[in-house]
Amino acid sequence: MDSEINKICWQVMLKPPSPDPLYGMHDEEQLIDFSDVDIRLPMLVYMSREKRPGYDHNKKAGAMNALVRCSAVMSNGPFILNFDCDHYINNAQAIREAMCFPMDRGGERIAYIQFPQRFEGIDPSDRYANNNTVFFDGNMRALDGLQGPMYVGTGCMFRRFALYGFDPPRTTEYTGWLFQKKKVTSFKADLETDTQSLKAEDFDAELTSMLVPRRFGNSSALMASIPVAEFQARPLVDHPAVRHGRPPGALTVPRPPLDPPTVAEAVSVISCWYEDKTEWGDRVGWIYGSVTEDVVSGYRMHNRGWRSVYCITKRDAFLGTAPINLTDRLHQVLRWATGSVEIFFSRNNAFLASRKLMFLQRVAYLNVGIYPFTSIFLLVYCFIPALSLFSGFFIVQTLNVAFLCYLLTITVTLIALGVLEVKWSGIALEDWWRNEQFWLISGTLHCAHLYAVVQGLLKVMAGIEISFTLTAKAAADDNEDIYADLYVVKWSSLLIPPITIGMINIIAIAFAFARTVYSDNPRWGKFIGGGFFSFWVLAHLCPFAKGLMGRRGKTPTIVFVWSGLISITISLLWVAISPPEASAGGRTAGFQFP
Repeated sequence: MDSEINKICWQVMLKPPSPDPLYGMHDEEQLIDFSDVDIRLPMLVYMSREKRPGYDHNKKAGAMNALVRCSAVMSNGPFILNFDCDHYINNAQAIREAMCFPMDRGGERIAYIQFPQRFEGIDPSDRYANNNTVFFDGNMRALDGLQGPMYVGTGCMFRRFALYGFDPPRTTEYTGWLFQKKKVTSFKADLETDTQSLKAEDFDAELTSMLVPRRFGNSSALMASIPVAEFQARPLVDHPAVRHGRPPGALTVPRPPLDPPTVAEAVSVISCWYEDKTEWGDRVGWIYGSVTEDVVSGYRMHNRGWRSVYCITKRDAFLGTAPINLTDRLHQVLRWATGSVEIFFSRNNAFLASRKLMFLQRVAYLNVGIYPFTSIFLLVYCFIPALSLFSGFFIVQTLNVAFLCYLLTITVTLIALGVLEVKWSGIALEDWWRNEQFWLISGTLHCAHLYAVVQGLLKVMAGIEISFTLTAKAAADDNEDIYADLYVVKWSSLLIPPITIGMINIIAIAFAFARTVYSDNPRWGKFIGGGFFSFWVLAHLCPFAKGLMGRRGKTPTIVFVWSGLISITISLLWVAISPPEASAGGRTAGFQFP
């Protein structure tokens, strides 16, 4: 049993800096003069939390909550920066720029500042839409005009106090279809206590001194750190209109030294049993119960009335890696879609949101939980063109004027919407098209979303826990091709549906072409009209086909030979099964479908 227990690993790499500035020495041999530079470094702590059999460690969400408690005891910084291990800081000034939002007037209601995700090592054509520019440069910027962007799991700076499950100092309730606003003040604020530190009980009317340990645990140091973190994150009172602020000079108090009792308390709050019978993971901190804990945690904050900000810096704040292999990318999309299905069947569904969530923000969160279910309809739409070519009947019985006007209106609307997205967000047309391709590939052709729906239903109805494959993001050595992983074909069951749909549409086109050629009265207009929709499905499958063929220029010639032979064989087979019938005058009669 002891071999299965991961003990707590704790090491203070750098001690807390001294309160007084420490300037560097001038050395003529150095290229940079540090004599006027404060060279103090922040405290650095390495932590590995305890894991034991019988205690659910709750994956990333559990690790983040352990870090929140540990840092509250050790340093209690009012803001927390979160980014994944495969990301690094690319702009040292980005954190300072993000601090301007919560520290400015009206910033007391901002829970977090989200940065866009940027990646390196992506192939130049971005075959599988890894950059996701439509989402980060379009959707997230649009949400910034509402209550703010969603939390995407990395590249985000949080207000520590917002992670503790409290409401913001000022909230706005939206009632009725006309969105009438009613402002509600949550804190006990008056002219005397407006710039003073409050107790934890003052932040929540339902929270009494007896219920504080039940919500946060039995750590007295953690309890004492909550009002301090709230007070230090307030905006500076530099104007009479600033409410819930802090007076100038309030943060110049020296930090107490790091002593053994503090370290022992920090070790205690990250033990595996600390969260038992508390609200960590339910109301406090990162929320448990979903593989997409990031979206759920951000939703909970917005649902309590907090706001968020989307911060796009001139120089990218963070850079990371993304899977460029087809199968790895599909597993990543499958994990996201599975988390969305979990959200839809949980109490985090936006249908159950409070009145503190704006209507359009509610619609955005509804889309997060609903979009995997669109795979059912997209799957049908991908089969209909092939069935139309096989049966000889068009999708609609007659192409009358009303239907053509309706089709033209829908087409023009979609084109106008796409142009608006491209122009407003500034993304390239190629990026927009890549996003459209992979949306259809991941949503239907790969059935990743459909698999996610099935897994979500199994968890809700049968209680079967969801397991997922971690995304591989290994980089190649300097002497190797950095895009070598792009051409590796890794077999997975997710590849079966797109191969099936692609083959059926190709066979349907060949079948309809042969029928039209050997028909006594060829109707090429009908063939072109029906074949266009199958071709449109195949056009979205191009990235998938390239992924199966491997490295460009190394596709075996036998692939093209067999493709041609199969098409010819299908055509001849149909002629042999149902040959054209000769009429009395020696001419062939009209083509008949069996």
